[in-house]
Amino acid sequence: MPQNNCPPGYLRVIGLMSGTSLDGVDAALIETDGVSIGRRGASLSLAYDPELRRTLYALLDRAAGLTGNEPELLSAERRLTDIHAEAVRRVLAVEKEADLIGFHGQTIYHAPKAGQTWQIGDALHLSRATGLGVIHDFRSDDVAAGGEGAPLAPWYHAACLAGQQGPVAILNIGGVANITFVGRDGAVLAGDTGPGNALLDDWALRHTGYACDRDGALARAGKPDDALLARLLSDPFFQRQPPKSLDRQAFISVLDHVAPLTAQDGAATLAALTVRAVASIPLPEPPRLWFVCGGGRHNPVLMQGLADAVPGDVAPVEALGWNGDMVEAECFAYLAMRSLRGLPLSAPGITGAPGLLTGGRFSSAMSRPPKGFWAATSGRG
Repeated sequence: MPQNNCPPGYLRVIGLMSGTSLDGVDAALIETDGVSIGRRGASLSLAYDPELRRTLYALLDRAAGLTGNEPELLSAERRLTDIHAEAVRRVLAVEKEADLIGFHGQTIYHAPKAGQTWQIGDALHLSRATGLGVIHDFRSDDVAAGGEGAPLAPWYHAACLAGQQGPVAILNIGGVANITFVGRDGAVLAGDTGPGNALLDDWALRHTGYACDRDGALARAGKPDDALLARLLSDPFFQRQPPKSLDRQAFISVLDHVAPLTAQDGAATLAALTVRAVASIPLPEPPRLWFVCGGGRHNPVLMQGLADAVPGDVAPVEALGWNGDMVEAECFAYLAMRSLRGLPLSAPGITGAPGLLTGGRFSSAMSRPPKGFWAATSGRG
């Protein structure tokens, strides 16, 4: 497969991300050597059908007790993988060629303190369906080494921020919210801040039938319960120094606490929880700039709340020329190339791992990789 005039050492990698919002898969192609980013290519999102989303959601609360062989789980994994394959095919319809896939899979359980993280998705089936090699299982090695296994996006954020003077923060508001902090000395610190969209999405679905609070309308019409917020923010997680990470369901009991409130006040309280958790995360110094990516940046209540709550200016990552809906997908393309080259995916300041460790697994249904493939990995393989 030709390299389509990529710079030497670069590959064309399609990254796939299905996040904790459980809404679908994002796919994006970038050209990268795992250190720098070249051209950003085609990208798209494919939504999960409602039945698959319900099935995945039902698996979350049962995941700790699953073996991996349950028919319902295997069926959901196959359907999920097929949607990812379709996303790849649609990117290839525009780009015509690619060299590699970075496949995050769908997290159904994340308990790093117990040494466990689980992303479902059949990498070999994806390789057969697309004709491309697949890097997957990005988090397990980090967790096995004592790291948090998340967030991993800071590697990509920091690469994209090259030349941007710190202190600056990239805030991703997906189902869980996470921050990448780059200090004035260039040092990177990262961690999950707390719930992102997940609880608000669940609340909105319960009260409106829509799987998100569209345009923040529900939260805008309500008033946060400050006494309840104070109790929720007293959870020890919020006082922990980063690096730290969360399972999507770690704060699911918050919905029980919010249940007595009106639909509007409950949404306002959940939005305020996301914002105040971000504002309270311990950082070495206040960022002068906050750039926001992920679905949460589309919620004006969250964006205004952040602007009011944090020091420094707040803007969507589009201010940097990024596509805020595709940062995570691009990230896993970038991480796939790092994995292929044996470059670190773990670091003490990012995941809390004891050192700079690589990770990921390579799976391929092809008898041989495309010509020039291993040459781009500095001889690895």
